[in-house]
Amino acid sequence: MSDEITPELFQHLVELAALELSPEEADYLRRELNNQLRAIHELEAIPLDPNTPIASHGVPYTPEISPPLREDLVEPHPDPARLLETAPETADGYLVVPEIPHQRIG
Repeated sequence: MSDEITPELFQHLVELAALELSPEEADYLRRELNNQLRAIHELEAIPLDPNTPIASHGVPYTPEISPPLREDLVEPHPDPARLLETAPETADGYLVVPEIPHQRIG
């Protein structure tokens, strides 16, 4: 990958994400992404001892210090009809949500 997110690459990413950005928003966001990319390159340049283990989290959560898992409990709402009254659209006791637009590839 190049060291900078070009306007062409950024526009391609905006189209893939189906974002609607004003020219000012697009310029700001591209600059911020490039700043993040520069910060990543700076972190990559820090020399590390080859024996340094890879960390997925700053705090090791061992079984000894982790809280016990809690049981999943189903607790029905006492008045589901009241909840549904506030929804913009319902059908057969369920919330109706808008379909997420998508395109089939291939």
